[in-house]
Amino acid sequence: MTTEMTSVEAILAARASAAADGTAEEEARTKLVLVSLDAEWFALPGVHVREILAAIPVHYLPGCPASMDGVINVRGAIETAIDLRGLLGAAPAPGGERIRFLLCEAGGMRSAVRVDEVLDVLDVAQSRISEPPHTLAEERKAVVSGILSMDDRVVTVLDLDRMFARYRAGLG
Repeated sequence: MTTEMTSVEAILAARASAAADGTAEEEARTKLVLVSLDAEWFALPGVHVREILAAIPVHYLPGCPASMDGVINVRGAIETAIDLRGLLGAAPAPGGERIRFLLCEAGGMRSAVRVDEVLDVLDVAQSRISEPPHTLAEERKAVVSGILSMDDRVVTVLDLDRMFARYRAGLG
């Protein structure tokens, strides 16, 4: 019993010393950009979001895939504009000249992703993100990396690498 107590005391003393030195191991965290589409909340990995763009006009290109709105001008650079709804297999959003976008880069692709609203930028402990449920809609299984509960709401965490890969393969 004394050996066990000594071991526990030694471990606690080592942790206290490490915390005082600032060398204590912190829980892994991830940055997420929280967005909405209709009544649903989604999160995109902050590591892939280069910029949150103000409302910007979209220029339609004939012959684009249904999930592509067209192109936008970002300080002289022409970027493709993709509707997040299309990437998720949902019906396109109603039209409009000025729309919100996140300029994203993942899986070797760069594009502006259309959302209804940018709600927040979060710094979340990775342990709060759960595995996606098995009951997830089939078209979303390939692009959802996890689920987060926040403010009594479910936030679907998306995998932009997989979303862009599916888009390039003609599946999105």
